[in-house]
Amino acid sequence: MFALENLGHHFSRPDLEQSKKLSIFRKNFGSKMLRTLIIDDESHIRVTLAKFIEKYCPQAIHVAEANSVETGIEAIKKHHPDLVLLDIKMGDGTGFDLLNALDQIDFKLIFVTAFEKYAVQAFKYSAVDFLLKPVNPNELAEAVARVSEMRQSDLSIRLKALGENFKTDEPGNKKIILKTQENIYLTNLSDIIFLESDGCYSRIYLSDGEKILISRLLKEYDELLRDAGFFRIHRSYLINLRHIKRFEKAEGGSIILTNDHKLPVSSRKKEELLEIFENFA
Repeated sequence: MFALENLGHHFSRPDLEQSKKLSIFRKNFGSKMLRTLIIDDESHIRVTLAKFIEKYCPQAIHVAEANSVETGIEAIKKHHPDLVLLDIKMGDGTGFDLLNALDQIDFKLIFVTAFEKYAVQAFKYSAVDFLLKPVNPNELAEAVARVSEMRQSDLSIRLKALGENFKTDEPGNKKIILKTQENIYLTNLSDIIFLESDGCYSRIYLSDGEKILISRLLKEYDELLRDAGFFRIHRSYLINLRHIKRFEKAEGGSIILTNDHKLPVSSRKKEELLEIFENFA
């Protein structure tokens, strides 16, 4: 079901500067400690993650380990962890097999993986926290800090998106999590017509006429979606190429989209866009 290849075996070593930077997280921390379970079939990875948690993650405390899907399920039932660091590929199955075997997921979750690019995108679209091997301690600390603030109901929606995204290899058919202060939207990428920059926010226009304002820069969405059929036609606009109706050459060039919005194309993007049209033809 899942395309998994060439899991990494080595961890990067933190330098002194990283240690100094991460030490600031230790100050004035008064919330509940996350009792953390590590599930990975490689012993040296479990040992290294445990050391990283102890040294760089003041929100978490290492309580137990497991080395397989079967022992991982047993450890979860025994220790009732607040946080699980979960390997993707193990000798007796995958991390997803483990999650599917549980009656409920009542813990926070960070995947540890060496997935190829398209699968990493599935995690990013779903906004599910993951760490690439070799694990960087700074990224681990940041991931633990993020999940410590996440509501459990949010994780359920994100895992649903992740499951859907692994069912297809076609980027345009995947789902993306869009989070506002009030809601979390599970949205088909194909339903996004275009995105508009609004200062430090991005306004997302959907095919049903809804507009969603997200506290995230358009540049970030450009980097996330460029391999999924989206194209930055202007510093203020990122469009879904599937929703182009026509290109108008007048006035320097404009795009007409399926919702009849007319958007300008910057002069430096015009030639590249026309090349895309040629490839479509």
